[in-house]
Amino acid sequence: MSINIRDFEPADAVGVADVFRAAMPYHVLTAEAIAWQVTSAPEAQRYRLLVAEADGEILGAARAGLLFETEEPGLAFANVSVHPERRGRGAGTVLLAAAEEYLTGLDARVVHSWVGGDADSMAFAERHGYQRGRQARFQRLDIASRALRPAPTPRDAVRLVTAVEFATDPRPLYEADLEAARDEPGDVATVEISYEDWLALRWERPDLDRGLSTVALVDDAVAAFTIVVTDGRERYWSGMTGTRREFRGQSLAKLVKHDSLRRARAGGYRWAFTNNDAANEPMLAINRWFGYRPMADEWRYRRPLSG
Repeated sequence: MSINIRDFEPADAVGVADVFRAAMPYHVLTAEAIAWQVTSAPEAQRYRLLVAEADGEILGAARAGLLFETEEPGLAFANVSVHPERRGRGAGTVLLAAAEEYLTGLDARVVHSWVGGDADSMAFAERHGYQRGRQARFQRLDIASRALRPAPTPRDAVRLVTAVEFATDPRPLYEADLEAARDEPGDVATVEISYEDWLALRWERPDLDRGLSTVALVDDAVAAFTIVVTDGRERYWSGMTGTRREFRGQSLAKLVKHDSLRRARAGGYRWAFTNNDAANEPMLAINRWFGYRPMADEWRYRRPLSG
């Protein structure tokens, strides 16, 4: 079987989405968002989506680009996904080789990759010279059949709104997101991205559900927030939940998540997904409080690029 590696085309969106959903059932990914990312990613990211095809069928895909949110030069990413029923045919190997060749041409020195926590995926990464790093834990909550615990009682000054209220000026959410992200654990020291790049990466996503993204205001200032993306049908994803430092310890993260999950359930969503760094015990504890259960792990792998 001859495998052809080529750049993504708009007509591939559904096929690539099918691969991603099969390979990573703990993610919420839509065809529309996949196609949008190819055309709308920040220039500095040099994002590229490669497709592995054989006999007109998409077997897998690789997302590659630069980690531009860091001061350390030469860091890149290559995330390879192959449909579980099409593995063992060499698609992953040729996709990874093509992604690494592309990144080498961008003068990348080190490539990072998120790898599924199953034995076969980790063995594949290690055979190709990647070393295991940080762990991410994916969790799932059945919001259709599981009643939510009572919401924490906010202090009187807290007002809950949705992200729709920031449609004309999302900068307050950008600033709150930056502050919350400073305390996120990770393996790469990041710098604050520009407002324009934040808009492109997060705010303008077609799968962002502003009506389900809840913001807690204290004296009209953003105190906490939860940002949500969905598939528009039954799957809900907590993209980021954060609390500004001066408002921590008041259960505001629980409050905004509770409000969002309650409305998602009322809107007919069935499954709520989220993920956390394995060292982020405060958010893991909050998600356990809601009843999220472990579903899968991914590991952050890395290796130096030669040549």
